Amino acid sequence: MSEIITAGEPLVLFIADEKGPLHAVRHYTRYMAGADVNVSVGVSRLGHTVSFLTQIGEDPFGVYVKNFLNNENIDTTYVFSTPTYPTGFMLKGLSEIGDPETVYFRKNSAASKLTKEAVRQVDFSEAKILHLGGILAGLSESGYETTLALIEKARKYGLTITFDPNLRPVIWESEEKMMERTNEIACLCDVVMPNAKEAQILTGEHEKEKMADFYLSRGVRQVIINLVEKGSYSKKKLEDGSFAEAAVPKYEVKHLVDRIGAGDGFVSGILAGMLEQLDDQALLMQGNAICSIQMQSLGDNDGLPTRAALDAFMKSAALTSAR
Repeated sequence: MSEIITAGEPLVLFIADEKGPLHAVRHYTRYMAGADVNVSVGVSRLGHTVSFLTQIGEDPFGVYVKNFLNNENIDTTYVFSTPTYPTGFMLKGLSEIGDPETVYFRKNSAASKLTKEAVRQVDFSEAKILHLGGILAGLSESGYETTLALIEKARKYGLTITFDPNLRPVIWESEEKMMERTNEIACLCDVVMPNAKEAQILTGEHEKEKMADFYLSRGVRQVIINLVEKGSYSKKKLEDGSFAEAAVPKYEVKHLVDRIGAGDGFVSGILAGMLEQLDDQALLMQGNAICSIQMQSLGDNDGLPTRAALDAFMKSAALTSAR
């Protein structure tokens, strides 16, 4: 039995071995990607157990996905396969400035066809946290229904439900539907973890305190915001009705390589910290540290640290000045 149950879309990732537009690249190196995969890897490397719910195609990419998860000690009991739909993949370029060029091949992927019937097979009895991202709900109507079914079942078993919006406008029918359904899901959860840009889009607010209040006033217990260049921030409602806040600066990034996956690293640090019962200050510090580490690695999850590597980084790395 696993401490964390999560669900989402695995993507086989091909990163260009040479600079230039993707249409001109001749050679790529294969990696593994997908926001919820990244989070699962981060949690597992810190010594915690996680089960991953998804659907893959009966194809070579599907075999690679399952083998990758098994090698990362992620439980694949609920990784189902189908001969009808393919495993999704993506291409990512090399870029010296800004985010790299990315192209996704995920329409009608096996993961997008996952249905709520799969939730019936998931054992929640020993789990402590259900972690969800917003991508599954945006991929398809069945992905949205599966997300709601997971939340409903987790509530029955008393799990803490955490949510990372992971806004991807390209996968949604419209921005209006993206905002409506993402906020609907967020308000059914206990802990909501957007980054600052996502929080601004979803709440219409510009101050971190008001972003948090948007969700806290709608029944969410805690809001944790990755402020990126300004560190991170938490606000939660206590049992007596009062509120507790915490904020910490970010760790310095000496050798920026790729920002993709850093937010997922942040979330994995938060989830591990929740299982370890860290206080909010320590929780944010751990998330910030993994975020910084991952930005100094090429793949979407290759840089996610073991416990020993994380401890060593936090002892030696410098924090930026608080803002």
